[in-house]
Amino acid sequence: MGTGRFGVRAAVRDWAIAVCVAAVLLVTGLSGQHSATSLDLFGCALLVVGGLALAAGRRAPVPVLAVTGSCAVGYQAAGFDVPAVAYLFAVYAAMRAGHRAVTVVASVAVLAALPLAALASGLHDTGEAFAQARGALEIAWLIAAGAAGEALRQAERRADEAERTREETARRRADEERLHIARELHDSLVHQISIIKVQSEVAVHLARKRGEQVPEALLAIQQAGREATRELRATLEALRDDDTAPPRGLDDVPELVERSRTSGLDSTLTIGGERRDVPAAVERTVYRIVQESLTNIARHAAATSASVHIDHRADALTVCIDDDGKATPGTAPTSGVGLLGMRERVTALGGRLRAEPRTDGGFTVQAELPVDRTS
Repeated sequence: MGTGRFGVRAAVRDWAIAVCVAAVLLVTGLSGQHSATSLDLFGCALLVVGGLALAAGRRAPVPVLAVTGSCAVGYQAAGFDVPAVAYLFAVYAAMRAGHRAVTVVASVAVLAALPLAALASGLHDTGEAFAQARGALEIAWLIAAGAAGEALRQAERRADEAERTREETARRRADEERLHIARELHDSLVHQISIIKVQSEVAVHLARKRGEQVPEALLAIQQAGREATRELRATLEALRDDDTAPPRGLDDVPELVERSRTSGLDSTLTIGGERRDVPAAVERTVYRIVQESLTNIARHAAATSASVHIDHRADALTVCIDDDGKATPGTAPTSGVGLLGMRERVTALGGRLRAEPRTDGGFTVQAELPVDRTS
């Protein structure tokens, strides 16, 4: 509806300008007549038509250019020594619409025809006719009108580009925020729910193994954990990981390992080499690799133990996570956003990631991250 109101206002403004120009041209033409016998109704009609045609200048700039130019030549031939003001407006509108070549050709034709029209009127000799043409439509005014239209067209184009850039920036930021939320869901909430799910399933299994009645609350927790895991995975299928992460690092890795022990996985952590300052991006990536690997082990590997080894080297930081699960050579690694996210993080930092079953059984995730190429 806002666009419609804008169109109505623009149409009203165009008609107001057209009527004003037509009135000025007609008054100027009539005031220049020295006797009633020289009054030409056809010339007056051309003055009015040339002005009113400007009302369509926004919708049809090229036809309006032709009409106003023809009217200017016509009322000059009819003996009205009136400047071609309407044509200047038409030149401005055509240039603003981007019709530069047509405007130049039409203007050259009008400039050539005006002296001949003034000569044909019989009011001037040849010298006066050419002088009159220069007075009616000076080249400087023509250039100024065209330049004004072109300048406004360029300004509008730059404004449109700026608006598109703002929209693209806003869309990109919205996408980044959406992806950030997806990353947080996957890196934190999925991890916690997986622990709840695994622990509830272990409790249910032990209760049934002992021949005990499984509490309804425990069965509800187990079912809720499964449903929540499915829902989150379905949500994450519609989203992709980005390269942002919360401020977690190497100091938080022991907590991850300790937490995995509470889910029944015998996890160990060893750190080798002399610790030195490591870029924050590398620390975050190591944390996420360990977190994702331990989550996958708990959910898919059917493992009883896992080991996490972090090694500080002079030019790189390596992390290796092994498990004794059911994976064997030839087994395809579990696909999903987790492994894909790890690989994207490592690649973005200029590192290498290896995720594959071992020949002696179990699965290995090993990443090498350069510390001298990451800011």
